Amino acid sequence: MPSETLWEIAKAEVEKRGSSENEGDGAEIGEKSVFFIGSKNGGKTTIILRCLDRDEPPKPTLALEYTYGRRTKGHNIPKDIAHFWELGGGTSLLDLISIPITSDTLRTFSIVLVLDLSKPNDLWPTMENLLQATKLNIDKVIMKLGKKNSKAASEMRQKMWSNMQKDHPQDRELLDPFPIPLVIIGSKYDIFQDFDSEKRKVICKTLRFVAHYYGASLMFTSKSEALLLKIRGVINQLAFGINKSKSICVDQNKPLFITAGLDSLSQIGPPPLPDNDIGKLHARSPMDLWKKVYEKLFPPKSINTLKDVKDPAKDPQYAESEVDEMRIQKDQELEQYKRSSSKSWKQIELDS
Repeated sequence: MPSETLWEIAKAEVEKRGSSENEGDGAEIGEKSVFFIGSKNGGKTTIILRCLDRDEPPKPTLALEYTYGRRTKGHNIPKDIAHFWELGGGTSLLDLISIPITSDTLRTFSIVLVLDLSKPNDLWPTMENLLQATKLNIDKVIMKLGKKNSKAASEMRQKMWSNMQKDHPQDRELLDPFPIPLVIIGSKYDIFQDFDSEKRKVICKTLRFVAHYYGASLMFTSKSEALLLKIRGVINQLAFGINKSKSICVDQNKPLFITAGLDSLSQIGPPPLPDNDIGKLHARSPMDLWKKVYEKLFPPKSINTLKDVKDPAKDPQYAESEVDEMRIQKDQELEQYKRSSSKSWKQIELDS
C-alpha cells in the first residue's frame, strides 16, 4: 500500500507552493490548473473524465477532489501538466474554494462553472453563490500577489479586458470581467431542450448576459458525444493552451456555444420582460435587473434546501456495516452522556 494518497500529495504540493518565498514567475510554464465548481450532480466529474480519456463510471464528489493529466508536446520535450480540482456539494462547501487558489498558481488558473439546466430554479442562486465566493478568494490572492509582484497582478487585470469584444466599446462600462479565465457550461441539455420555448429563451438570454458580463465563454452540453467533444476542446485549451475555438452558436433552439468576447449586449438584447414590467423593478445594476427578471419566472428554492447536503456518514453509498454499527453505538453513548450530564447539572442546581 502506498505511503501517501493522491490527495495527500496534492495537498502537500499546494502547501509547498503557497509557502514558497520565490518571487519569480510562480507556476512553471507547462503547468496549468482548472477548477470545476457548480451544481450538485451537475456532471462535473463526467466532463473531467471525458477530458482525460478515462473510461470509468463517475463517482459522487464528496468534498474537494484532485486529479491531473499530462500531454506530450514532442520528443525530448517535458510534458505539459494540468491539475484538475473539483468542488463537490454544490454551494454547501464554499470554504474549500480557497484551497487550490494560491498566488503561485493563479496566473495559470481557470474556473469552469457547471450549471444543471434541468433545474432552472436552482440555477441563479447556485451560480451567484459560487461565483461570488470564488471571486472573493481570487481578489484576496491578487492583492497578496500585488504586494509581492505588482506587475504580474496588473497584467492579469489587463489580460481579462483584452479578451472583450473591441467592436462594442459601449459594453465596457457595464461589464466586470472575471479576474481569471471563466467558462460556464450548461449541462443536461438533453432535458433542457424539451422545455417550453419561452423558458428556454429566458434561460439562454440570461446565461448569455452573465457570461458576457464576466468575460466568460458559454456552452451547453449533454451525454451527446459530439457536444462532449466540443467541451473537451474548450477544457484542453484551458489545461494545455491548445488553440481557442472561434465557432459561435446563439440559436436558443440549439446548444449554445459562445467563446469569450464574441457576444455583445446588442446581440443579447434586453431582459425578456415587457417594458412596462421592467420599469416596475428596482435594480441597483444590470446584473441585479437580470436577476430579478430571471427569478420572476424561476423563483429560487429556499436557501436551506439549496444548502442541504447529506451527512456522508449516513449516505448509503458509503455504507460499511461494521463502521456503521460502531457509529450507532457511539451516537447512543453520546446521547446517554448528554442525558446523564443534564441530570447531574440539575441535581447540582437543586443541592445549591
